[in-house]
Parts: sequence; C-alpha cells; structure tokens
Amino acid sequence: MEVAILSEPGGRKTNEDACGHWHSKRHLCCVLADGAGGHGGGDVASRLAVQHLLAAVQAHPDDCGSQLAELVRQTNQTIIDRRQAGTRMADMHSTVVCLVVDFMEHRAYWSHAGDSRLYWFRNGRLNGRTLDHSLVQGLVEVGLVEADALRHHPKRSELRSALGARPDELDVSTLPGPAEVAAGDCFLLCSDGLWENLDDRDLQATLANSPSPRAWLDELRRVVMVATQGKPGHDNFSAIALWLSQPNL
Repeated sequence: MEVAILSEPGGRKTNEDACGHWHSKRHLCCVLADGAGGHGGGDVASRLAVQHLLAAVQAHPDDCGSQLAELVRQTNQTIIDRRQAGTRMADMHSTVVCLVVDFMEHRAYWSHAGDSRLYWFRNGRLNGRTLDHSLVQGLVEVGLVEADALRHHPKRSELRSALGARPDELDVSTLPGPAEVAAGDCFLLCSDGLWENLDDRDLQATLANSPSPRAWLDELRRVVMVATQGKPGHDNFSAIALWLSQPNL
C-alpha cells in the first residue's frame, strides 16, 4: 500500500480543501473534503468533515464499511451543530468523499456528498468513479448536455447536495455493497479544482507514466498549473492517491 496527498491553494489566498488518512494493520480510511466557496467558513467545514469521519472510522473499523453512509450523515450533523450565528461559520458547507479499504477481506467501500470524486483504476484503466451531486450532472444524466459540460458549463459549481444541508435534503451516495479490490488497483480522491482540468484520458496517461503515487500527484499538479495559467483566482485543488501495490499497466 502506498498513499500520497496533494493540496494546493491554486489562485486563492485560502485553501478550503482538507484531506487526511488513517490506517491500522487491517483498514485504511482516506477522506477528502472541499469547503463550499461563497458560504464562508468552508475551510472549517472541510476540516471538520475530515476529522469527524476519520475519528468515526477509527472508533469502529470492523463495521464502518457498511455504516459509511450513516457516518457521512453524522458528519453532516456535526457541521450543522458547529455553526455560529453572526460569524463566517454561520452557514458553512463542504463536499466530502470517503474511501475505506479492508486489506484482510480485499474489499473497499466509499461514500460521497457533493462533487468531490473518487476514481478507481484497474490495470491502468478507469474501472469506475462517483457521480457528482450537481445540477450539471443531472443534466448529463437526462441527456440535455454532453458529459464534457461537467468541466465547462457556467453552472457546473451548483450542487444538489453537500454537507451542511438539512438532514432531510442531504443526498449521500454509497456502494450497494463492497467492491472487491485486487493488487495493482489504484484510487484517486480529488476535489473539483483538480478534475475540472483533467479528463479520464489525462488521468490514465499520467498514471501510466508515473512510478509512484507521489510522482503521479506531482504530474497532476503540473497539468493543473499549466491548464490554469492566465486564470487568476482559480480554485483550490487537492487529491489523495492510493496504490494497492505496484499497478499492472
């Protein structure tokens, strides 16, 4: 197992992304969150999301996979409870994506709310990814716009769900059951500040040419910086890369 983390402010003064991981001999948990811009307190909300989910998984690692959606909902309530009227934390929100791997059972679980993503690669090819809780993703699903609009549509940042929503309005997506993982599988958790600047072919090509997760993230950083040249104020971008042993590319 190899893990690497990238988190950059991009063209902004404050980095509202947060990410972290925890592991034991049997389990690994990775969490990435993107504080919602424009709401204020996004940096606090994202840190709360990461801290709460990591602590919750660490407290009950053996059954956390089947409870992951509920743990995300509990994290939502934590953010609501920590709001402070009259401050920048009065209406804080955050996206979140969480991955748990059980090395003994060779299984993975993940859950998310918002448009931070998880990508799953096998043999160097994209094997699956999460679908955003966003207005534009909904338009793509009903065929009103092409998939590329997720990166360029003027309303691409409008979310249908994120932490900080009312509990009855929060949409949390999770796997219906565990995913069977294998040696060589690679996972990438990332915020929209990264994936908006790379398509699936870019991710596969950079993965194929990288000898380690750290090298992969370094190359993704370079691609994002090139893509955002001349775009002052471009978004924070963060990622966690996990390789389950050397990939077979």
